[in-house]
This record gives sequence, C-alpha cells and structure tokens, in this order.
Amino acid sequence: MDCIHLTGIRSYGYTGYLPEEQVLGQWFEVDVKLWLDLSTSAKTDAIEDTVDYRNVINLTQHLIKTSKFVLVERLTATIADSILAASDRIAQVQVTLSKPAAPIPDFGGKITIELTRSKPLDKVYPSNAV
Repeated sequence: MDCIHLTGIRSYGYTGYLPEEQVLGQWFEVDVKLWLDLSTSAKTDAIEDTVDYRNVINLTQHLIKTSKFVLVERLTATIADSILAASDRIAQVQVTLSKPAAPIPDFGGKITIELTRSKPLDKVYPSNAV
C-alpha cells in the first residue's frame, strides 16, 4: 500500500474542555497519512486516478473551524472518519492532531492525538468480499 503524507495543516477552531477554549478558540495543527494504491496514477499522471489532497486539506480545515467538541480526541476521530468516508480510494488514514498552546499552567509543550482508521477489507477490495 502506498502513502500520501500531508503535514502542517493549520486552522483555528473551538474544540476544548475549558469553556474559554470553546469561546476564544485556538490553533490546531494536523498531519494526515493516506494509504491507497497509487500504481495507476503513477502511470497515467492523471489526478482522477488518485486522491486530490486539496480536498482532504479543505475538509480537515473545515472540520476544525466548524466543530465544537469538548475533547480533541473526538475532533481527531471526526476528521479521520470523514476523510475515509470522502473517498473510495483511501484504505486507511492516520490523523495526528496537535494543540500547540494547551491552556495548562506551567506546561509549554503541546498535546497530540494520533488515530488510525481503516476501512473493512471488503470495502477496500470488493472482489474479495465474503
């Protein structure tokens, strides 16, 4: 299986446990890995034979901007599930979401959630369906 990496997708959103996070918002950064078969597009040089990653970037940014969840785990899962649902070509997706400025006293690091989601094999390889 081949992989497309999309890194540094940034957007401002309103997901967070603290009430001020849902009102004031904060920046989120997302990296996405897409597993799919790139053999056809590598031969044809046609965007129709791959995943247009502009759509994945736009979907990710839209979900960050418009979602209002308490947990970043839910936002991360929503992004992963939405990417999988948006394309028949993608067999597996990994979403790594970071909250660079976590509002935790005396903590200068970032919070990162990483989720991997896969389609059932019969959805990826329909001819192998049982």
